[in-house]
Amino acid sequence: MRHAILAILTWVASMLIAATAAAQQENGDEAGRVLGPSMNSYYLDADPEFWRETFERDGRELYDQRRAILKALALKPGQAVADVGAGSGLFSLLFARELGPSGRVYAVDISEPFTQAIAERAAQAGLTNLVTVVNDQHSLGLPDHSVDLIFTADTYHHFEFPHAMLAAIRRALRPDGRLVIIDFRTDPAIASAWVQGHVRAGREQVIAEVESAGFQREDEFQLLKRNYFLRFRPEPSD
Repeated sequence: MRHAILAILTWVASMLIAATAAAQQENGDEAGRVLGPSMNSYYLDADPEFWRETFERDGRELYDQRRAILKALALKPGQAVADVGAGSGLFSLLFARELGPSGRVYAVDISEPFTQAIAERAAQAGLTNLVTVVNDQHSLGLPDHSVDLIFTADTYHHFEFPHAMLAAIRRALRPDGRLVIIDFRTDPAIASAWVQGHVRAGREQVIAEVESAGFQREDEFQLLKRNYFLRFRPEPSD
């Protein structure tokens, strides 16, 4: 009888392990961290006006420093830029104005309500050089070698599958393109408890992940306090 009970318990344990592994493969990142299907689901039916008030407000560092960030990027007319995780469109619209009619901006987001709201704002502003793209957690929805710069602001930590997304980013970049990542610092001396619990990876881990995906860190801008601001270039292909 005891052997029968042990056999049943062993079978139950093996079923639980298998179920956990399956969940990690479906909902986790490449390191096996279970991120969950709801990690970004609240953005899928987002209220664009609510998030615009959240993202574009005095006191939010990226909003307060938006002009300094734009200047540091040194965009040139005619370039193509992808704003990945475009959100309310704060930077997408700035980029479109900066690049002029000969440039192209791709406002990329997993949220269709966000992209629709960005398209409406661009149309109202007369910005004909902005295109919206609804992507997924494995791809950007952009042609290969189509952009000079991929910009992400407070977005990298939302990548549920960072390895797949970095591969997609590298494919979309032109050979002399650049990847810019701005994201939260997680140092307890700087970061709030919310940031420490919310952000998947700190600066050092992000650098390690990006470099392992075939990028080299080019420089770091010391403009921000609560966020780091990194620029990478793709390593030459063999």
